[in-house]
Amino acid sequence: MEQQKCVEKNSSKPKKQILINAHTKEVRIAVLEEGELVEFYVERKGNRGIVGNIYKGRVVKIVPAVQAAFVDIGISKKAFLYVKDAVTVEFEEEEDLFEETTQPQEIELPPIEEVLSEGQEVLVQVSKEPIGTKGPRITTNITVPGHYLVLLPTVNKIGISRRITDEAERERLKKIAEDIKPEDYGIIVRTAAEGATKEDLKKDLEYILRVWKGLLEKAENRPPPSLLYQDLEIVPKTLRDLLTEEVSEVIIDSKAEFERALSFAKAFIPKLAGRIKYYSKDIPLFQRFEVEKAIEKTLSRKVYLPNGGYIVIDETEALVSIDVNSGKFKKTKTLEETALRINLVAAKEIARQLRLRDIGGIIVIDFIDMKEEENKQLLLKTLEEELSKDRAKTKIVSMSDLGLVEMTRKRVKKSLGKSLTMTCPYCEGKGRVKSIETVAFEIEREILSLLKTNNSKVIKVYANPLVAEKLKGDEKDIIDKIEEVYEKKIKVIPVEYYHIEKFTVVRG
Repeated sequence: MEQQKCVEKNSSKPKKQILINAHTKEVRIAVLEEGELVEFYVERKGNRGIVGNIYKGRVVKIVPAVQAAFVDIGISKKAFLYVKDAVTVEFEEEEDLFEETTQPQEIELPPIEEVLSEGQEVLVQVSKEPIGTKGPRITTNITVPGHYLVLLPTVNKIGISRRITDEAERERLKKIAEDIKPEDYGIIVRTAAEGATKEDLKKDLEYILRVWKGLLEKAENRPPPSLLYQDLEIVPKTLRDLLTEEVSEVIIDSKAEFERALSFAKAFIPKLAGRIKYYSKDIPLFQRFEVEKAIEKTLSRKVYLPNGGYIVIDETEALVSIDVNSGKFKKTKTLEETALRINLVAAKEIARQLRLRDIGGIIVIDFIDMKEEENKQLLLKTLEEELSKDRAKTKIVSMSDLGLVEMTRKRVKKSLGKSLTMTCPYCEGKGRVKSIETVAFEIEREILSLLKTNNSKVIKVYANPLVAEKLKGDEKDIIDKIEEVYEKKIKVIPVEYYHIEKFTVVRG
């Protein structure tokens, strides 16, 4: 009866689908809710992430100034271990990007020199991917995830995912966890366990215990640095972490990947294996569900809202800024009402975009200014409700009198935008290029400079067509004057493939 009750409760949630596109060396995974893209993941062969991997490492340097240590785990960049990640502490349950993890409570920490020493061998797990110039962040508080449970080898406690809100279900799962928990180990009951039987959880625990014990055997026999455990590839990992009762279907467009996924599900999630389907139609899977269009929009700075307003998202090294604008929104009776209606729609879209783009770190949102305290509180409540759908940890810090909301979202890896794009080699990340007029003036100066040291009768200018048009049009009088004074012929030649800032000035 408990399981039936749980399934009924889940049926009121948005219809969720997982689409897996795996025809090339790039595997793409889209999560849809009511047909709308809400999460998107990419893994390229030969470029797997390392979050979740467990290593036997060696401490190479202690840095008391920042209370941390550098650890060699066998990759190009030394891993970074903060003192708070190097001590065993009590935990609160949290749900992270792909898995329920643990978040240490604030306690008084000992100096790093008392916890670690140079040359010491340590068992660590990667908690954040290397980003930019920074190496990966690691922790000694290791977790081993299964489908229903997460094993905590270093903490003796029981936790229940915060996303399981039904109190009766939480109590039922807690009792099962108490019955099956091994002595001296801890376990976290994951969201997927909602409605699961004791036998389901027991089988899952047996599997992750085998993984842990096999890992310990490797640690005994291998010198540091050594990789002891590598997390699953993206498809089985997605099934392990995302395939729950909420998911109506998993659609895969690769026959080989479909068979692998079905085999994995039958072994580890048999009751949901029937929801995995093979897609063989002529129309590409992501095109059929309009995912390609949604991905393109995700890479854009500007996101339009249904009511005519829009938001602008800018990622910088320090923080992410989000600006809310009224755009073509039809004004209401008062400015206050107009601002509130735009802000409420924007709050929902911002929460979706943060989740979809996988943006982390410090985020500052510039909502349209409102004066009434009641409206400000309604906006914050709406934003909090929408952020609660996000499996990554988020926290709203404050809202200023000017309508600026400061918040944080846990960063585990590069955002989607940074994963799929690179810094523009032309503007070097500025987001702007020289104007046509500026480039035209530069060319004129270059011509004059060349004429002073060159006796050739003809000067050729190769430039972008827009710049060439400028030189032949608005700047023609200047070009004519130069030709007259220096008694030279200047030929302007448009080159289609030239970047707007590129030009070449040569003798004819």
